[in-house]
Parts: sequence; C-alpha cells; structure tokens
Amino acid sequence: MPPEILRITEKKHIIPYLEARQLMQQYEKVKAQLLSGDTFRTSFKELNPQNSGIWSFRINKQFRAHSIFNGNTLRVYKIDNHQ
Repeated sequence: MPPEILRITEKKHIIPYLEARQLMQQYEKVKAQLLSGDTFRTSFKELNPQNSGIWSFRINKQFRAHSIFNGNTLRVYKIDNHQ
C-alpha cells in the first residue's frame, strides 16, 4: 500500500516535456485523482522489484510517469512513452 500523497512535484524538465506532447490537461487530471486518494484509476503501483521505492502511474494509454516518495510528497522525475 502506498503512503498517503499530500503533494506532487515535478523535476524541471517534466512540464516542458508534457506541454510539447499536449499532455498537461491529462496530467493535471491524474494529479487531482492521486491527491484525492484514487490510485486505482491511475494504475498507481510500485515497480519491480518490490520495495524499490519507484512508483509509476498512468497519464494515458501511451505515457506513464515515474516517481519517488519524499515523505508524503510524490516527486515525478521521468515520463515514459511505453509503446
């Protein structure tokens, strides 16, 4: 079970990457879902191996965000085009 998410931050290169691919609206929607505690619809999960500390959530069918926890803050460090 993931820790409670109180805040989501991004590394500085994430926002330009999302804007260039017209993903900001979808990303903001997913952020709101995670902050409200809805981790099921976003496929929020810890990547293997378990206890790696790396978490992933779906932005849309094509893109996933990779992140780590710093206390109750989720820090997005990478967007992955998994297709």
